Amino acid sequence: MKQVFEMIPPAGQGYAIAATATILLLVGVTGFVAYILHSSSQVRFEVSSEGLRIRGGLYGRSIPLRDLVLDEARVVDLRTETQYALSWRTSGIRMPGYQAGWHRMRRGGKALVFVTDRQQVVFLPTRRNYALLLSAASPYEFLGALRAAAR
Repeated sequence: MKQVFEMIPPAGQGYAIAATATILLLVGVTGFVAYILHSSSQVRFEVSSEGLRIRGGLYGRSIPLRDLVLDEARVVDLRTETQYALSWRTSGIRMPGYQAGWHRMRRGGKALVFVTDRQQVVFLPTRRNYALLLSAASPYEFLGALRAAAR
């Protein structure tokens, strides 16, 4: 004959606290993912006489024109120009079709990245010891606007 003995249930509200904490964590993670997905489609590159302002996402910032090395800026293809390829993400987001944040480049150095299309990426070095890699909708016009603003 087999005898079965139940365990004494946890004292207090352990289950309620664990369930509440789990739900809050899931809601928080879901909210953060929703924010990332939304902000990835809202990134804008604003060029003015003051400089370049990257709006949207977690890594947006303003960079004065004097800090941009426009003579070395160019449009690159990350698939074939491997010296500009990204090797290590130090802080950032990577989803299918979208990369943003801080990365290391294969050729060395840091890059702040906002990339959706690897074929036409604006490589823009700065005097702040990092480069920008940006997927601007019209990359040649974008570079032209930066150079015109600097004049």
